[in-house]
Amino acid sequence: MTRAMVCALVVSAVFTAACQGAADQATTDTTTSKMTSTTSEDTMAERDNTPTTDARTDPRSTPSPIVAAPSSTAVDRPDGPAADMSEPLTGGAGVFMGEPLTTDLGPAGYTEHEYVAAGTATSYASSERTPDGRWTFTPDGAAPYRTRVLVRTPADPDDFSGTVVLEWLNVSGGADANPEWAGIHEEVLRQGHVWVGVSAQMIGVMGGPVLVRTNSPGSENAGLGLRAIDPERYGTLDHPGDGFAFDIYTQVARAVRSGAGLAMMSPRVLVAAGESQSAFALVTYYNGVQPVTQAFDGFFVHSRGGVAMALVGPGEAADLAGAIGRGGPTTFRDDQSAPVFDLQTEGDVTGILSSYVARQPDHDRFRLWEVAGTAHFDQHLLGASAEHIDCGYPINNGPLEVVAKAGFRALVTWIETGTPPVEAPRIELTTDASPAIARDADGIALGGIRTPPVDVPVATLSGEPGPDAALACILFGMTTAFSVERIAELYPSRAEYEKRYAASTDHVIEQGFVLAVDRSRLLGYAEPSAVGP
Repeated sequence: MTRAMVCALVVSAVFTAACQGAADQATTDTTTSKMTSTTSEDTMAERDNTPTTDARTDPRSTPSPIVAAPSSTAVDRPDGPAADMSEPLTGGAGVFMGEPLTTDLGPAGYTEHEYVAAGTATSYASSERTPDGRWTFTPDGAAPYRTRVLVRTPADPDDFSGTVVLEWLNVSGGADANPEWAGIHEEVLRQGHVWVGVSAQMIGVMGGPVLVRTNSPGSENAGLGLRAIDPERYGTLDHPGDGFAFDIYTQVARAVRSGAGLAMMSPRVLVAAGESQSAFALVTYYNGVQPVTQAFDGFFVHSRGGVAMALVGPGEAADLAGAIGRGGPTTFRDDQSAPVFDLQTEGDVTGILSSYVARQPDHDRFRLWEVAGTAHFDQHLLGASAEHIDCGYPINNGPLEVVAKAGFRALVTWIETGTPPVEAPRIELTTDASPAIARDADGIALGGIRTPPVDVPVATLSGEPGPDAALACILFGMTTAFSVERIAELYPSRAEYEKRYAASTDHVIEQGFVLAVDRSRLLGYAEPSAVGP
């Protein structure tokens, strides 16, 4: 029997997340996933052999002269407890996951399994949390936990690349969601990586307050947590609070590195990944926990704010509103071996997230890519949920997901070979006391990574909300079509527009910010119908 899971589009006072899950009740929960809806972009049966981005250079910037040793082989990992992942999760209504985009795993040669991760986790106390991120974490309390881990692996172990992506699932919408999978799943599938979603935070398991709701289908599940959403399947789970989330994440990483849940596959590389609230958590993890555990070989941090997630007491959920209001700017420490790839949208740089306050120079273990014309959430990440959103204007439709896949490929190459990703120019800011994005006459951001929709435009793509934006729309950006007259000024014919767009596509591929295999995807963002013949 198949049930379409409904994970609400729910918005907190600080963050928004939209998700529409799908799950199937099969005769067993260790068979190939059979999602109820499929997007054509999600079926990737062939592995990609296109050159990695380290072979390319950016004429606008100078790549790092330092080629560091591969981090996956240069670090001695301290011993520590690993999660027990021997108990599968079965029954009930099947897997529940906030899926902005659902994926038919079978045709891609993948299977899905779900497990309890159990153990005793440690919370941490911190030294003064200085802006440079060089913090000292020491063990504080201890508490038992039973959380959920979702694992997606190649069906044939011979197809496994050796790389595992551990996504810290996002709970900003009041339920576990996987926005990182939504952004990079095509790269994961075509390379043969394993993806692991970790229910690291308390709200995803136990539930918690949702400050602002929408009326999207499934919103009644927001804030309930897995235990209440499906007691038959998840009723034995228990989470001691977000102060323990960091060690829970570590213990799952140790278990996965040892092969737990991977059906005889042996990982070589473990990448920590998280978007939005989860990215805040990874800043804290990298600065305080990674130096103690060395659990990960690299970090893919997507849409962080200028501050880090705070530590909280037993039974408490993370207070991001308080962190933004009271926390100071926090950079990534620069004395660790595991590289950090920081992907930021235009909408993240200023406004409520203000990641610009935590900008730092690129170095042999850090890269920052800021992408012009993109928003914290966009039409791609929202998937089918976008049709339930009425901001009074079209939300952002920038091609962030195309750049994200190139960034992730570059990070894995960096870990494996020591060759860093190409450096990227920063988005330009005004010199005001409270800086804003510097824009051209059409309102398009200056600087940053440039994709064809911003360099060969027929609309203004902005990461900022429109006028009088509702709370649910503050992170969705907007798309403002050019007038017919403005388009005629820019392009004498549709053929000329298509020629320029294709040339811009090839240019950004040559720079290393988009993969050659994604050329057709980026071309798909063109709008030739907006230009007269």
